[in-house]
Amino acid sequence: REGALMRPGVMQWRTAMWRGPTARSQRACLPAGTALGRSFSTAAGRQTSLAAELEKGPTLDDFVQGGAAAAPRSRLRPARERKPEWLKVERPTGDNYQRLRKSLRSLNLATVCEEARCPNIGECWGGKEGTATATIMVMGDTCTRACRFCNVKTAKAPGALDPMEPANTADAIASWDINYVVITSVDRDDLPDAGAAHLASVIREIKARKPSLMLECLAPDFSGVEALVGQVARAGLNVFAHNIETVERLQGRVRDRRANYAQSLSVLEAARRLQPGLVTKSSIMLGVGEEAAEVRQAMRDLLSAGVEIFTLGQYLRPSKKHMPVARMLTPEEYEAWRQEGMDMGFKYVASGPLVRSSYRAGEFFLEAFARERQGQAAQTAAAQPA
Repeated sequence: REGALMRPGVMQWRTAMWRGPTARSQRACLPAGTALGRSFSTAAGRQTSLAAELEKGPTLDDFVQGGAAAAPRSRLRPARERKPEWLKVERPTGDNYQRLRKSLRSLNLATVCEEARCPNIGECWGGKEGTATATIMVMGDTCTRACRFCNVKTAKAPGALDPMEPANTADAIASWDINYVVITSVDRDDLPDAGAAHLASVIREIKARKPSLMLECLAPDFSGVEALVGQVARAGLNVFAHNIETVERLQGRVRDRRANYAQSLSVLEAARRLQPGLVTKSSIMLGVGEEAAEVRQAMRDLLSAGVEIFTLGQYLRPSKKHMPVARMLTPEEYEAWRQEGMDMGFKYVASGPLVRSSYRAGEFFLEAFARERQGQAAQTAAAQPA
């Protein structure tokens, strides 16, 4: 026992305990090679460093007199980036907004307005009687694709389609006092026809209940299969929309690998060719790293594909999991793009930081434009011999 007490490590511990548990004695009493010894050494070093910083820092008098400098933010959470004033919107309110929201909930319908966190939901849903607009998302709320800008849920096999969805959707829309509605859908690459028949059924059911309603469909690309595009284009639409989303160079970075620039252009061209008189529409996001020359080329390509309505809007990052914003464009830049698009030959261009593909700002024009096109088609059909 006496020999054990004389071993160096034990004697250091006994001596340290006698002197009291100061930081120096705790550090000295532990063998330097042990993990616990290293731990104590590191902690003590930090304590000494912090004490030195506090000694150099401001005194209580400095704080009282307001002369203390702000503490560095290096160890604090970084400041949240503030959005420009033109991107701030009011919280959704109003009777029409609440009525539409309640109706959608009761019929278990999903909207891209909510799923994609659209900043214009209050303005679109809360419009005056006859002008409120909702973009209904059919075929569920889960997509088989995973575009880096989109906030919609994704899965390889989202599940079976609801056979009652076409009737439920049509019943809901027929009960609303609106003149223009947009139907969109998730991508369903897991289905043999990518959901084309189901989407066409939704359109026919709506038109059967409310023939006067102007109906736009923001359609997926159906993997470029022309026959499937035709099913939707011929279902009774007034406007066929499909978005190229961004310029050609950034397609792989922004969109799912199963979508591409040429395929989207071919879908728009096919819809117009298969259903003459159908208004076609497309949209791109700005602020994802595009160059001005690339935007102009995309506009020329859309015009060549027969697209008449074009919209441009600011990409806003839904969450930290999505791709970052490369640049925030000013309202003046968007106005310049609007004017340039009109000069190029588009029938209508909606361009602004908060403009989205289905933004209601263009729907007053679209309604009149689509009705005019519908009348021209009817006159052409009447003039043809039986």
